[in-house]
This record gives sequence, structure tokens and C-alpha cells, in this order.
Amino acid sequence: MLDLKRQWFKSEEKFIGMTLGRLPITPNQWTISSLFVALLGLYFVINFNFVAAFVSFLIAGVLDFIDGSVARAKNMSTNIGAYLDTFLDRYVEGIMLLGFLFLPLPTIFLPSYVWIFLSLLGSLTTTYAKAAAIEKGLTNKEFKGGLLTRGERIILISIAFIFLIYSQYYLAMITIILIALLSIFTSFQRFFSAVKRNKII
Repeated sequence: MLDLKRQWFKSEEKFIGMTLGRLPITPNQWTISSLFVALLGLYFVINFNFVAAFVSFLIAGVLDFIDGSVARAKNMSTNIGAYLDTFLDRYVEGIMLLGFLFLPLPTIFLPSYVWIFLSLLGSLTTTYAKAAAIEKGLTNKEFKGGLLTRGERIILISIAFIFLIYSQYYLAMITIILIALLSIFTSFQRFFSAVKRNKII
């Protein structure tokens, strides 16, 4: 849903873009840096330093906002930059979810690794449902929206790490289950949105 509410953050985006745009860092460099920060966060997770992991993943998520803001402020938006951003977003989010595999999370109906896999599956298919609709000619423009888009997923992952900071492993697992169920639901939302436009079903 947040991807449809970008106008809420227009003033903040402009301020960030104008401020950080003064630095000798290109938008693509901001994008690439998010991958390295996410890998740093994974290192902290493996070492059970959840505070540092939370901060790292939060910065990685913010960097995704910064690169676009700087690109627009400096009039450097390109198709390649947008493609790189989308491509690395999948890796950053995957790295965040990968970290949960190293933790002694409880079993709730299914083993924790199954829920983590389903969270990753939902994340990927939500994005792919959008891209494939364009690729297969079901729509000629990008469509967004759905219950749990990337912004909400990053927020929920951050909440899970807040629970981990306080050793609330059960609540962290509940949050991961929510990510799994809601992201898969969102992928089907986008699928049916695409087919409804073409009246296939």
C-alpha cells in the first residue's frame, strides 16, 4: 500500500535529495551501498547482535529511499538506475530474511525455515507478478498496490528484529508468519488484478 502513497513523503524526499545530492555519490552508488549494509546486517544477525542488525537493515531500507530521491533531485534518473534499484532490492530483502535462518526460532504449525521460505517466495512473486504482467503483454504500464508491498515488508522485518532485541523469539516468529501469509496474498492480488484487466478468468 505504501507504494501508492509516495505523495505523503514528497517534502521529505525533496529535502533528502537536495541535501545528500551535494555529496559526490551517484544514485547508483547509493543503491549498491544498500547491498553491503544488508550484508553487514547479516553478519550481525549471525553473531546475535540484534541491535546492530536492526540498525544495519534499517539503514539498508532507507538507502533504497535515498537513491531515488538523489536521482530525481540531480536529474539523474535513468532506466538502468531504476533496473539496478529493483534488482538489488530483491537481494537486500532476501539477505534480511536469510538472517532468520540462523536463529533458534520456535515452530508454530510449521518449522521456522518453512515460514522464512514462504516469506521469500511471497516477496519474489509479488514483484514478479508485476513484472510478468508487462512482459507477457497483459498491461503496458506498471501497476502497484496490494496489501503488503516492499515498504510494509521492510517495516515488519524491522519489527521482528525489535522483538529479537528483547529476546521475544515467539513474537518475532509471529511477525515472520504475517510476512509470509500477507505477501503471498498480495502476490495473488496482483495476479488477479492483471488477469482482470484482460478478462482472462
